[in-house]
This record gives sequence, C-alpha cells and structure tokens, in this order.
Amino acid sequence: MANKPPYSQGAQVEHPKFGLGSVLSCTDDYIVIKFDDHGEKKFVLAIVLPNLKKSDRQPPAEKRRSSKKKTAPALA
Repeated sequence: MANKPPYSQGAQVEHPKFGLGSVLSCTDDYIVIKFDDHGEKKFVLAIVLPNLKKSDRQPPAEKRRSSKKKTAPALA
C-alpha cells in the first residue's frame, strides 16, 4: 500500500526561493505548486520536501477579470 502524500491539494506551502504557493497536486513522486509570484512549478517530491514548510495563511482569492467592456474613444 502506498504512503499518503505529505501535502493535499489546496495546502498552502512556503519555499525558500519561490515564496508562498498552493499545492495543485501531490503524488508519491511529484508535487505541483502554483506560486503567487512565480507561477506553476513541478518538483520531484523527494528533493523539494526538505525545503517546503506548511503555511497557515488563507489561499489567495482568485483574480477575476473586469467584465466592463472598453469602448473606443469618441471622435471629435
């Protein structure tokens, strides 16, 4: 029976180089994290695990695009 991955989807983590991020997926071999300022990164779990710390912050709110339509400036 396989071990349970150390981080579940949605867990908040901190990496010394990439900062704060949210776990997108975690298997026995790999972890995918979406960092706030560095985008999505995939790591070999055994290598990155010593560098990750759990964070107790709330997940960031998803950024939504404005629904306002831009109109062309009026011609004089």
